[in-house]
Amino acid sequence: MKYTITVAAFGLIAACSEPSSNGSGDAQAPAETAQTATPEDVADDISTVDTVKTVYDGFATGDIALATSNFAESIVWTEAENSPYADQNPYEGTDEIVTGLFARLGGEWEYFNAVPSEFIAEGNRVVSLGRYTAKHGETGKEMDIPFVHVWTVEDGEITSFQQYTDTLAHTAVMTTDPE
Repeated sequence: MKYTITVAAFGLIAACSEPSSNGSGDAQAPAETAQTATPEDVADDISTVDTVKTVYDGFATGDIALATSNFAESIVWTEAENSPYADQNPYEGTDEIVTGLFARLGGEWEYFNAVPSEFIAEGNRVVSLGRYTAKHGETGKEMDIPFVHVWTVEDGEITSFQQYTDTLAHTAVMTTDPE
């Protein structure tokens, strides 16, 4: 599995998203100069990413204890708006996440994979980009949709999660076709 760690990506994205022109059509550098990451910053970002990777490693092996091992006691987990699982948003604490979300996923899907392909970290935030692949147990329909996950890590513990995904496609896979 390929993991890409991009340090200071948020600043770079912001700097590249609004180019200004000097009248000649050439883009100018942003007014503020980006700060160079120190080795300590890079090490902190790698550590933060490793904390988040533990969740995906647990999912991949079906080890819920591993997946939740870095959750803070007061973690707040928010599913995407209009997601079939947003009905209990926000999930607060590991018990609510496991019983209200993970158990439902395990019971309703033949398989459900969340596979990250890239990680972007800055400070205590980690953004993971990836894909969900899954097969719904009742409908037999499969899905392969992208996701963006935004994680907050404080003192080595995950304190929040926000999901962004194609909720229309996700819901369609769970819906039985009329006969």
